[in-house]
Amino acid sequence: MANSDHVSVSMDERTPLSTTPGSADVQNGTCSRRDAVAARHYKHHRGLAICSIICGNSCLGIKALINSVKAEHTNDPKEAAKYSQLAKKYSIISIVLWIVIVLVIFALLALGSYVLTLIE
Repeated sequence: MANSDHVSVSMDERTPLSTTPGSADVQNGTCSRRDAVAARHYKHHRGLAICSIICGNSCLGIKALINSVKAEHTNDPKEAAKYSQLAKKYSIISIVLWIVIVLVIFALLALGSYVLTLIE
């Protein structure tokens, strides 16, 4: 501990906080309620897309993740909303399809077992 170097960090209180581009009015530094609602409206559904890769059909989950990334990196709000909705749609279809496949497999196993008992 005697040989450790200590770094002193000082903060200049006059430095304004940096803002995210497009999140506030540049002229007076305020953010309207409409802008705040619009910013929350465009969710990228990245977590849902990743969940659909792990717990659903991987091909549709990857398509959902690609649309999620496109929604995050586009500058046009309409494009972002379109890609976000596609990501959500592909994720939900992926998870529902996986559940249906698992249920069909169990139903076929039960039907096969029933048929085998009838044959004997």
